[in-house]
Amino acid sequence: MRILITNDDGISGTGLIELAKNLSTHHEVWVIAPDKNRSAISHAITMTDPLGIVKIKEKWFSCSGVPVDCVVSGLKAILPITPDVVISGINKGANIGTDVLFSGTCSAARQAALYGIPGIALSLEGNEKGRWNYKPLAEFVKKNIDALVSLCDRDIFLNVNAKSAEAYQGWRITSLSRRSYGDTVEKYTAPDGRFYAFFKGGRIATDGKPDSDYIAVEDGLISISRVYAQPVIADDKRGMDLVLDL
Repeated sequence: MRILITNDDGISGTGLIELAKNLSTHHEVWVIAPDKNRSAISHAITMTDPLGIVKIKEKWFSCSGVPVDCVVSGLKAILPITPDVVISGINKGANIGTDVLFSGTCSAARQAALYGIPGIALSLEGNEKGRWNYKPLAEFVKKNIDALVSLCDRDIFLNVNAKSAEAYQGWRITSLSRRSYGDTVEKYTAPDGRFYAFFKGGRIATDGKPDSDYIAVEDGLISISRVYAQPVIADDKRGMDLVLDL
């Protein structure tokens, strides 16, 4: 299988390196990743500036752009043949529920799906001791790559999450939970009179149903969510009877 790997943590990301090492034993692996951390960049794409592509070694490239740029550049300019799957990750930090909207990791997998190529986003939550063990999730992907690719579909990518562990109790197909972030901003006026706002984040609250990704990860399972790549409209007909002025 020909696999394109990217991420949003950057070309030196530990999760990316572990994933590429595992998959390279049985597959043709290409790596194209940002030259620095691009976390929470969402589905941004570089429109006006040229992208700097640097060949690090055979089939390994860094890109001055964002994760979606890496996918587009890889598919349109670097790989000689279309890959069988694009895998993004393994991200340092979970991308659960609403996180999907902000995640550069998920957006790279989404871009693959928009091109009609299977896309898989992989993310790892640190454990209670603050340790990050990427190997078990990388090995899970290696063992089950064919099955995971089969779960992808036209305009559907996979969002896979797990907690850092030595081993997993199982896996579960999940729905996406809803998260609120308690966003806070710190205001600052510099001596020169310029005004600044610093995003501070906040306490994350997660509303997860029993079948959600959040609950699966908390239960020590690998969560696999099938996510639409295309925007989806509300499924009701609300507004059809409105009379609007033109």
